[in-house]
Amino acid sequence: MTNTTPADNLVTTLHTLTSGQPYTARTGTMVLREETFTDGAFDGHQARAEMFVTAYTLDGADPMTRPVTFAFNGGPGSSSVWLHLGVLGPRRVVMGDAGALLPPPYGLADNAETLLNESDLVLIDPVSTGFSRAAEGSKPDAYHGFTGDVESVGEIIRLWTTRNGRWMSPKFLAGESYGTLRAAALADHLQTRYGMYLNGLMLISSVLDFITGEFNPGNDLAYALYLPTYAAIAHYHGLHGERPLAEVLREAEEYAARDYPWALARGNRLTTGERAAAVAKVAALTGLGADYVDRVDLRLEHIRFFTELLRSRRRIVGRLDGRFTGWDEDGGREHFDRDPSMSAIVGPYSAALNHYLRADLGYTSDLPYEILTGRVQPWSYKEFEGAHVHAADKLAAAMRDNHHLRVHVACGYHDGATPYFAAEHTFAQLRIPRELSGNVEFKYYEAGHMMYVHEPSRLRQSADLAAFVRGSLG
Repeated sequence: MTNTTPADNLVTTLHTLTSGQPYTARTGTMVLREETFTDGAFDGHQARAEMFVTAYTLDGADPMTRPVTFAFNGGPGSSSVWLHLGVLGPRRVVMGDAGALLPPPYGLADNAETLLNESDLVLIDPVSTGFSRAAEGSKPDAYHGFTGDVESVGEIIRLWTTRNGRWMSPKFLAGESYGTLRAAALADHLQTRYGMYLNGLMLISSVLDFITGEFNPGNDLAYALYLPTYAAIAHYHGLHGERPLAEVLREAEEYAARDYPWALARGNRLTTGERAAAVAKVAALTGLGADYVDRVDLRLEHIRFFTELLRSRRRIVGRLDGRFTGWDEDGGREHFDRDPSMSAIVGPYSAALNHYLRADLGYTSDLPYEILTGRVQPWSYKEFEGAHVHAADKLAAAMRDNHHLRVHVACGYHDGATPYFAAEHTFAQLRIPRELSGNVEFKYYEAGHMMYVHEPSRLRQSADLAAFVRGSLG
């Protein structure tokens, strides 16, 4: 027997863009069902989860030509609030910026630059984030892992596309952080499982290969790939004098690409002079003291860097966005307790989202909206046992099969969670023919992981995303 409960719970509201164009918002939960069998006999479609979505569609548009973008954030454990109210949606958070934060309860404003001007939007919260939950009687664990996550988000995309008659619409995915790993895997999954081919991926603060950020013994790659980001953060905090950022980054990239990996690989084979030169260079680029660089054996782990950089000022700098600073309870420790950039961002986005869903979109629930939750932990990477987590191979496979698939990669120079130089490294190794290399574009911003909290970056990024969608339709 087919399980008919729970049911979809979607609320429809009508709105108007700042341009005067009307659009419809549909907000609420969609039931995720699975085909179940007992001893080979079909039991029906059993409800396993209720996934929260917010969809915006432009009224009167031709579904044959109107694009649709499915968007999500990362974590794992993050809702879609950041992309939703930061850059993509028709409303946006007003919170100020590094050094000039507004006080609670912050603000919410129309977003004239919303991607809804170019594409319909479907914001998806994976199971256990936002208002998404496992169905009554079901356990969420199956969705708290790489494959279960990809398959469940992919099924919601298929359901929404089918129910709204959008199989012939141009389709895009937009993911941020872990959401870029999800998006890369989804591109391949949607093609191979459903025959759903995409027009483009928007990878914001990309990480497709976890080895680029793993500071483990024996893996010196991460130290080199983080070096330009360290230099950018040092520059922001005045540790490179009057030098232009572009000049500092060029020097850091050149050293990180050649001499730094060589020095790390040489280890105790370095001569006294060679080691002294390497220590001096790394110290100059990162703004750290030479003695500190020498004591950590030239290897700057990222949380240690964020804790050490401004120690003389009794400040720590942000991991998500190195432009932000804060205080730690213990000025002598090596690893800060909390990321000051996350502390600055989470309050405004939580307030805005909880108000917006109820007041503007008419959706009510007594459940807490899980902005960023640890309930998904431990996250399962069982598919990668004995190997590092990666999805670049799946993106490459999707691109080889779909020659029209374009990829936009957005990077923040001050992002200490997913460094831009690491993203460049991953894409340099992408197993695609040279004929497809032009399908990938990079855009850079003088901000962090959520680069859109920096107003000049938000405006540029909005224009870049809009141009990418338009350019992927030819």
